[in-house]
Amino acid sequence: MMKGLDSLPVAGRVVLLRADLNVPLDGATITDDGRIRASLPTINNLRERGSRLLIAAHLGRPKGDAYAERAAGGPSLAPVAARLSELLGRPVPLAADVAGESARAIAAGLADGDVAVLENVRFEPAETSKDDTVRGELAGRLAALADAYVGDGFGALHRKHASVYDVPALLPHAAGELVQAEVAVLERLTSHPERPYVVVLGGAKPSDKLGVIANLLGKADRILIGGGMSYTFLAAQGLEVGRSLLEADRLDDVRQIMADAQARGVELVLPVDLVGATGFAADAAHQVYPATAFPADREGMDMGPATRKLYAEKLADAATVFWNGPVGVFEFPAFAAGTRAVAEAISKLPGFTVVGGGDSAAAIRRLGVPEDAFSHISTGGGASLEYLEGASLPGLVALADGQEPR
Repeated sequence: MMKGLDSLPVAGRVVLLRADLNVPLDGATITDDGRIRASLPTINNLRERGSRLLIAAHLGRPKGDAYAERAAGGPSLAPVAARLSELLGRPVPLAADVAGESARAIAAGLADGDVAVLENVRFEPAETSKDDTVRGELAGRLAALADAYVGDGFGALHRKHASVYDVPALLPHAAGELVQAEVAVLERLTSHPERPYVVVLGGAKPSDKLGVIANLLGKADRILIGGGMSYTFLAAQGLEVGRSLLEADRLDDVRQIMADAQARGVELVLPVDLVGATGFAADAAHQVYPATAFPADREGMDMGPATRKLYAEKLADAATVFWNGPVGVFEFPAFAAGTRAVAEAISKLPGFTVVGGGDSAAAIRRLGVPEDAFSHISTGGGASLEYLEGASLPGLVALADGQEPR
């Protein structure tokens, strides 16, 4: 059982908050601040209770074997600290390092209610190390900055990383409001969901989601497949998919999933028409083809109008919906119709509707579909999927272990 924020004394104490502030950037410009805004309830709870808040977070996947190499290549959390400052209406300084001299100085200088951000925790190679001892050294330096720990970075809970998994064992700890909300939603999806329960899965590759589909076959009534992963499913039926994204080495796995779905009475729905383009480009020439007559020299970029209508019909009676992954190349306006149709169909439902983070959440914001039209928009696509797959999330284990600090 995870302890909530109210169980943790924070007044006058430095609290290390592991948040998920991994926002998309265009240069130094944040293009979607959804994850930052999702962290505000926990941040404000801790501030208002007089904590001295030190936020640890990652941004992107910095390359290199050493701190200096990773820091030189970026990305820095400077734009995130600046956006937090705007949202909170107060200065939010950024440490020049993760757990070094600058971080120690900033932590020591915090007053009650102050907020500061550590530099990108993945600048430290030890953060993502598979060696427990190496991660433990960084965890020790991070824990030395604070008196307590709050885990609220739901999007990183499936990673066995130092700031997610190792630090909680060193400090009194609790789960933040975002993590508690996300887990409550996922428990509702996996334990007695209202029916019909419809799952929509898109994205690039079926290999990312075969485990999820296999686990959901025992729970969902209907699974709609779209996006890049749908081409492997169509190819598994013997259909031509041209130059579309294809995982040829997973065809047998997909056939097994399809057979299992049929045996369990779960309806597996695939596109009946596709938008085929001459290439992967925003202005590529394109037209609609039946899924049974797709040209060998075209690349699938979106579902066609008949599929959009079909999927809306298959969603219409749903009492519970989980959607993860865009069903077309929504970043290009010419190929966004499928993702828009799915988003709009789900947004109109009166039942419990969950968007599984990642690109799906970004698509909703980019396409202008109101966020409040959905019951919940997750901040962690990968973490949501692994939870639904039945996997143990290291970050949740760490928050729920009940261990006394080492």
